[in-house]
Order: sequence, then structure tokens, then C-alpha cells
Amino acid sequence: MKRILVLCTGNSCRSQMAEGYLKFYTQSGAEIHSAGLESHGVNPYAVRAMAEDSIDITSQHSKPVHVFKGQHFDYLLTVCDEATRNMLPGITFEEKIHYSIPDPASLEAAPEQKLEEFRRVREIVKKHMLKFIGKALQESTEAAA
Repeated sequence: MKRILVLCTGNSCRSQMAEGYLKFYTQSGAEIHSAGLESHGVNPYAVRAMAEDSIDITSQHSKPVHVFKGQHFDYLLTVCDEATRNMLPGITFEEKIHYSIPDPASLEAAPEQKLEEFRRVREIVKKHMLKFIGKALQESTEAAA
């Protein structure tokens, strides 16, 4: 079973969304985790935006990356530029894939505008995760043949 770690700055929005989509679309066919350089808690706007796309992330929680020290992953997915610039001592991986996804939590706006930004970013995350799953599954199928 493939192990995947999704990493961003605070593990509150982008990586949580990615974890939710990966879990949903792989249907337990992979071990999925997310973490942040820091742990900021799951953003309620992320929870709401994902629920609007029928993905429940209410059981997910924010974790700092150091909780995975000493572990190995098949894929490390970074979903923000800050996460890709940082070294991860003690975490090893076969392949690192970077996605430069904007931080919806950084928008200072009225609640409805903020939610709209989370929806926009959710669609970016979804697109990238679906492409990743297609690539990873294709590689797995080719390796098994």
C-alpha cells in the first residue's frame, strides 16, 4: 500500500483538503496523511468548502510534520511554496511532487468572500489531487505488469 504525506505551512486548509480528496478518491487504497511545518488547526472554512463537495474532513486534525519523524513515504506532496523550501530531517520519501497552491486563509475579507476563496482553492486542490491519483495509479499498474 502506497504511503502519501501532504505537507503545507499550517496544515489547516490546503493539505487538509488534499488529504480529504485523496482519502475519498483512493477508497482506502493508500495510506494518506497530512501535516504542516506548524499546526494551526483545521480551518472551519475548509471544512465547509469541502462539505459542499460532499467530502467530510471533520474527523481530520492538524499535525506538525515532526510527528512523522523516522517514517518513510512513497510520495511527499507539498501544496505550498514554504513547505517545499524546508528540509524535513528524519522523513524519507521516494518522490516529491510540488503544487504551488495559494493560501485561502490569507485573504482578509468578509465571510462570504472568504468562503468563495476557499471554494476556488478547493477546486485547484481537487484538480491536482485527481491528476496525482491518475499518475500514481498508472505507475502502480505499470510496475505490477
